[in-house]
Amino acid sequence: MRRILSVMTLTLVATLCHAQSVGTIAKITVIDRDSGVALVPHLYRGEYWVAGVPGARYAIEVRNRLGERLLAVASVDGVNVISGETASWDQVGYVFSPGERYQISGWRKSDTDVAAFTFTSLPNSYAARTGRPANIGVIGVAMFREQPPQLSVAPRERLSDDSIGGAGMRRDLPAAPETPRADNAPVARAADAAASAEPRVTAQAAPMMRAPASAIPEAKLGTGHGEREYSYVSHTEFQRLQPQPNELIRIHYDSLENLVAMGIIRRPPPAWPGPPTGNPFPGSPDAQYVPDPPG
Repeated sequence: MRRILSVMTLTLVATLCHAQSVGTIAKITVIDRDSGVALVPHLYRGEYWVAGVPGARYAIEVRNRLGERLLAVASVDGVNVISGETASWDQVGYVFSPGERYQISGWRKSDTDVAAFTFTSLPNSYAARTGRPANIGVIGVAMFREQPPQLSVAPRERLSDDSIGGAGMRRDLPAAPETPRADNAPVARAADAAASAEPRVTAQAAPMMRAPASAIPEAKLGTGHGEREYSYVSHTEFQRLQPQPNELIRIHYDSLENLVAMGIIRRPPPAWPGPPTGNPFPGSPDAQYVPDPPG
């Protein structure tokens, strides 16, 4: 009996740890960075929703659950978080080593900094200010597995003592000094190995263009282009196993008030204030008989 209870306890703990994550080959969690709390995803009509706090910074935490590298192409409000392009899953993304966990905390501005993700009013969102308000309120992560390396062996008759270590072979050269990385930074940001050039990542914000006010409901939440923060990445190559994502994760977000109004979240009942403390006869002692008349 003790062994069964131990297994059940471990299963319950594991379930609670992953209750705020979405995904299979990778776990995706939306983190409120100001409070440090993971936002609980609510499943409603086949879609996941989280409630954001206006003005709060947030991050998209990705945890690789496989024993191999994964590529995560992330989008916010229909915009690629690295390149700023209108998002497509064949674009640049983050590469994660086996078991690695990392928080994507903003719009990438360079190899060393990002503009923080912030929950903000829809007109002030980055997508709306760049003329793309149609997909505001959704976070997407397309996960790709890696193509296994193809090993080729040269025919034995072509090998000789002169060719080994010659001009066409790379010997053990001194390693270049490694640039310090932030804690829990991903191994690299990468496009496919087949890409002819690195994606463009500029240090300038995209042109600020407002969408027509009539297309923007004031109450809806979007993601703003917040303050610059240090976030280091390096570059690598990644050959996708297939053109389509191995897993596509979509999480919608809005304010708590809007999610309650849409019936996605039930507003919790007010907290019970505790047992009543009022006394209907405060001027009387707890126990008393009829007193004698005066004199």
